[in-house]
Amino acid sequence: MIVKLNNFFAQLRKKTLTVLILIVCLAGLSSCNQGSVDAPPPQDSTAIAIGTTLKPRTLDPADSYEVASLMVAYNLGESLYSYKLGTTELEPKLATALPRLSDDGLIYTIPLRQGVKFHDGSEFNAEAMAFSLERFIQNGGKPSFLLADTLEKIQVMGQNELRLTLKQPFAAFPALLAFPGACALSPQAYRIGAGQFEPEIFVGTGPYRLVSASNDALRLEAFSDYWGEQPKSPRIDLQLFPGNPANLFNAFRTRSVDVAYQSLVPQQIKTLKADAKQGQGQAIEASGSVIYFLTLNLEMDTLKSLPVRQAIASLIDRQFLIDRVLQGQGDPLYSLIPTSFSAYQPVFQQRYGEQNLENAKKLLRSAGYSPEKPVKVEIWHSSGSISSSILASLIKALAQRDLDGMIQFQPRSIASAAYFKNIGKGLYESAISNWSPDFLDPDNYLYPFLDCGQGSATEGCREGGAQNQGSFYYSEKMNQLLKQQRQSLDPVERDQIFAEIQALLAEFVPYIPLWQTKDVVFVQNDIQGAIINPSQTFPFWTLYRN
Repeated sequence: MIVKLNNFFAQLRKKTLTVLILIVCLAGLSSCNQGSVDAPPPQDSTAIAIGTTLKPRTLDPADSYEVASLMVAYNLGESLYSYKLGTTELEPKLATALPRLSDDGLIYTIPLRQGVKFHDGSEFNAEAMAFSLERFIQNGGKPSFLLADTLEKIQVMGQNELRLTLKQPFAAFPALLAFPGACALSPQAYRIGAGQFEPEIFVGTGPYRLVSASNDALRLEAFSDYWGEQPKSPRIDLQLFPGNPANLFNAFRTRSVDVAYQSLVPQQIKTLKADAKQGQGQAIEASGSVIYFLTLNLEMDTLKSLPVRQAIASLIDRQFLIDRVLQGQGDPLYSLIPTSFSAYQPVFQQRYGEQNLENAKKLLRSAGYSPEKPVKVEIWHSSGSISSSILASLIKALAQRDLDGMIQFQPRSIASAAYFKNIGKGLYESAISNWSPDFLDPDNYLYPFLDCGQGSATEGCREGGAQNQGSFYYSEKMNQLLKQQRQSLDPVERDQIFAEIQALLAEFVPYIPLWQTKDVVFVQNDIQGAIINPSQTFPFWTLYRN
């Protein structure tokens, strides 16, 4: 719990602020608008206050599947592998090296770090890591399928070695082991059993330990027995402003928090970036890992026509949409794979350009449509998403303005729960969605969208990723390529296969990528060390007060 200022300090702070405003006004250095004047920093200068609108649903890593919970797990716990800060490059964490792999690609032998302690003082070893992975699977939390669908057997081969056997080869498995929820937990503090979760505690091996948790704050303190380098700040106060970006925005501008991360609205981001240019705080920006896209349902009569789907791809003006919807807070995306991966190919740009209207009209005419005989397409989105609502209206306006009404989009919205439930049922002609990866590998941006375990070219996808995402796209060649990249252990060969997959995606257009997010963290001028990871995890241990 964040320490509350007592009356003495509250009065002192008030008087200090009054004097500060008077001095600034007399000096003519800024306007006398109190909202633009920085308040003094928090009383306890050893702590760093991080503000966020996200609230952890649970603190139990085995049931954590949202950004807020995983961000906490990332700082309190450690998995076998992680990513070098600010990159998508894997590195050992509780493992000491990348796995040794059997010739058939099924058995991963992993050497473990020695001298590691849990926050309760117990020793980390292979038994504890095996316990944690078994618990992740058997307790049946939201992310349990990630390992349950992949792992066949977990074996302890000694105090400091683990052997993991897969059900089938999977080249991205080490990246999957970097999932923050698959971290090591103390066997003394947790139990294995369906639904046996501990949502209010966290006993891991990470650089910080949990001291207290309440509805509006978490307090973390540096773990004195941490095996690695000690955190640069001895204490983190994570202040929660659930679903209230206005409060987070105001808290940062008045210096009630030192750091603001996740999730401000575009106008607030724009304002704080302008403040930073004037020397009022810092804005640190990086490409994000969340992608936005348009799903086209190939089962619907209008969108069975390939020229119609290709015409819609030719219509999209990504930068225009980003500027209008996000006020510039995004990057155009021309594949389902984000630009941070070497496998990325801008296939939609190469094939359709940036709003090639002549090509769009030509394709529509070839399909038998004209201004007098337009094709009508419903475009669905969650009613809870303001950005999706704006986006649907803009796509409709683009078609009316630039295609002479040859395509008439009809925006439709429905409550979020029903929206996501209905996508896989095939009820929507087209739908606006976004995707946050479970792990950082190109496979996680392709397999969940394009794989189809059951179906055919005539009946479409009946079961698999394409059905779940609402496109119902089926391609035997696509299925073969997805399987090949999962089994290939050669990075160059995998990238070549990914290139073929992306070319097929652009040719048949079951989805149209729109943009990938930009992540930005705002920090006060006296705070250093802020780093944004592509995975949306945010390392607290690098932060320090200058």
